[in-house]
Amino acid sequence: MLIGDVAQRSGVSARMLRHYESLGLVRPSGRTDSGYREYSEENIRRIFHIESLRSLGLSLSDVGRALDDPGFAPAELVDDLIHRTLDRIAAETELLTRLRRIGAAEPGGWEGVLRIVSLLQALESNNAGARQRAALSAVSAAEETSVPVEALAEAVLGESDPNVAGALRWALAQSGEDAVAPLAKGLGSPEAAVRERAVRSVAELPTDGATAVLRDALAHPDVVVRGYAALALGERGVADAVPTLIDMIVGARNDADAADALSTLAADPVSADRIATGLVDRLALGTTGTPARRRLTQALADIPGSTASRALAGLARDDDRAVALTATYVLTLRDDAP
Repeated sequence: MLIGDVAQRSGVSARMLRHYESLGLVRPSGRTDSGYREYSEENIRRIFHIESLRSLGLSLSDVGRALDDPGFAPAELVDDLIHRTLDRIAAETELLTRLRRIGAAEPGGWEGVLRIVSLLQALESNNAGARQRAALSAVSAAEETSVPVEALAEAVLGESDPNVAGALRWALAQSGEDAVAPLAKGLGSPEAAVRERAVRSVAELPTDGATAVLRDALAHPDVVVRGYAALALGERGVADAVPTLIDMIVGARNDADAADALSTLAADPVSADRIATGLVDRLALGTTGTPARRRLTQALADIPGSTASRALAGLARDDDRAVALTATYVLTLRDDAP
């Protein structure tokens, strides 16, 4: 079979067949009287083998070794190909993500594209100062073109420097509702640090969507996430946070901040009664130790209303001396208040 017929049958161009011959991969079985290359069925089978191995990503040199070296072991080479392919996929995926982010920003021209690319590169810098400047510049850039919010969210979820993280959270807060969904994804991370960054970032978004995410976070299995969500909801006047805030006081986890949040919520008379009742119920539990009972009693000091006053009056006669003294002192302050 002549080279043209082989090219047609195999799908390999005549030029490539000649290249294979120059490398010693395929040697024609002979030549015609006119000097044309002739290929046997064995040659054609070898050509198909070459193309099959090339489809796996093998170089022509590796293809030659695989076909001609009886001692050639494919396992190591295949393993190497797997790693190279995974690296290539990762690089392509990263490129695709970057292109999508640029597309989502809908830049009006190439200047906008270049501005976004510069921002994305700066956010990936190893220099904390460069990352912080990028976060701050994102706000001013937003006046000229849309900023890729997903990129900012990804950056803050992976940022360990507190100054950079603060700048990123501030930049995301300017994006409003658009920032809620990409940040909320971080609450499902297997890494505790990422979950904490996520809830702290959501807490700084003054939107209804952020409030909804924080409400859901009150049932999160991570106690740190629950705590940050409760503190943020307390500032927003959401009474659903009360049980978690009381748990924080008992567990001495940001208990001063939790007490302040309860005081804010207690501005509403209905919530004040609910808070006072919740604090007293926890005091009544025999499993609550002396330090926790003292903190709970102190928290009652900032809760207005008759329910809290009656509770403090009862606590002033508590068998626990520390609790009784604290309640008595708090009652004295309340009596002296104008």
